[in-house]
Amino acid sequence: MMRDVKDILNRVKTGELSVEDAAAELKAQPYEDIGYAKVDLHRKLRKGVAEVIYGESKTADQIAGIVETMRDADQGQIMVTRIDAKKSEALLGLLAGRNAIEADSYHYYELARIATIGDKPEASGIGKIVIATGGTSDIPVAEEAAVTAEVLGNEVLRLYDVGVAGIHRLFDCSEEIMKASVVIAIAGMEGALASVIGGIASCPVIAVPTSVGYGAAFEGLTALLSMLNSCASGVSVVNIDNGYGAGYLAHIINHR
Repeated sequence: MMRDVKDILNRVKTGELSVEDAAAELKAQPYEDIGYAKVDLHRKLRKGVAEVIYGESKTADQIAGIVETMRDADQGQIMVTRIDAKKSEALLGLLAGRNAIEADSYHYYELARIATIGDKPEASGIGKIVIATGGTSDIPVAEEAAVTAEVLGNEVLRLYDVGVAGIHRLFDCSEEIMKASVVIAIAGMEGALASVIGGIASCPVIAVPTSVGYGAAFEGLTALLSMLNSCASGVSVVNIDNGYGAGYLAHIINHR
């Protein structure tokens, strides 16, 4: 059972909340239909994290409508992924103009292409999430993973440009990798980084193939197949360029 449900039950137990009011909170409308979107208002109860808005292909006005619906339903911190700087600026203007948010509660992470409304929680969890990239070109995907994990309440250590082409760079970070509760290994080209880290890490490794590479990399397909065929135990794989998915999964592992 999720933390929010436990909180409701504990408030009933201590007398802070009546049984009737608790039932009303749990029976609240599970989603809000706003025409172009059905906003899932029970996801935080089910999953522990409110619905995350995928910003690509949505207009700033559509995103603003979803954000306002979530704010009205007290969904807490809100995250929008895959939103570029121009759309983020328009979104902030719409929300501030409608008095839907305080301007200082809005944060935009340009490299990660993530916008958040609300403050980051204190880092918790069983340990530290380590994020390693094969090269500098993989950093945008890594930042999507890192910001996602941080926004969800995790301590993150970034190890960038430690790919197998200069493997001594990775071995210099072996102590940090061995101490991690989960490692996210992000690489394009042939995607070998995940297998190497999987061979030395004692924790789960989440592999993220990126679309970085020349023609035979097939926009990340080569790295994806390489990671799926890893001989290292304990390596799982998310989709090409899916930094958000890796950050979210790492958060779940770090809070078990």
